[in-house]
Amino acid sequence: MVEGLIGKKIGMTQQFDDAGNVIPVTILKAGPCTVIQKKTVEKDGYVAVQLGFVEERGVRKPRKPQIGHFKRSGVPVVKKLQEFGCSDPAAVKEGDQVLVDIFEVGETIHVVGTSKGKGFAGVVKRHHFAGGGASHGSMFHRAPGSIGASSYPSRVVKGMRMGGHMGQDRVTVRKLKVVATDKDNNILLVKGAVPGAKGGYVLIKKGTFVSPRAK
Repeated sequence: MVEGLIGKKIGMTQQFDDAGNVIPVTILKAGPCTVIQKKTVEKDGYVAVQLGFVEERGVRKPRKPQIGHFKRSGVPVVKKLQEFGCSDPAAVKEGDQVLVDIFEVGETIHVVGTSKGKGFAGVVKRHHFAGGGASHGSMFHRAPGSIGASSYPSRVVKGMRMGGHMGQDRVTVRKLKVVATDKDNNILLVKGAVPGAKGGYVLIKKGTFVSPRAK
């Protein structure tokens, strides 16, 4: 079995359980994904499958190397590729589809996404500094303060918290619970928030997922 899927974040909503409690859920379009290539120990040194996320609009002008890579699987060139581990490589071949039904309601999953980009941010927003006094005469409202000593080491030490680019990082949210699945529409509902903006790609992995290169 393939240990994960490529998906897209659609948005958030809420559901009610039998007791009437509100459950915040994230709607993910999980697949369909097609097996593009198989990785083997003999050839590549590890076991995995390369999945391609099938979308309504594919790559408009694919390059010749891309066309050759996708020719064996029999699917048009897609934008998003990702490798996942596979517990039974013999049961999978190029061109097979992997759908949302690999996940079950109540199962624990991990979701990997790219957080929203915030642009340049100061230390108060980026690192939660308290800042200085708010009165007019303080002259020290949101400034970072000293960033090092002058005599020794006479430089800014590595890792100093300062203003800079914030967001747009790879973020993994672990142990999210699957609330519902819709195989006909390739929809997956998970409890809680998922990193990234609407329409962003996410990787959905089983809770027991192990990197294929770690084996």
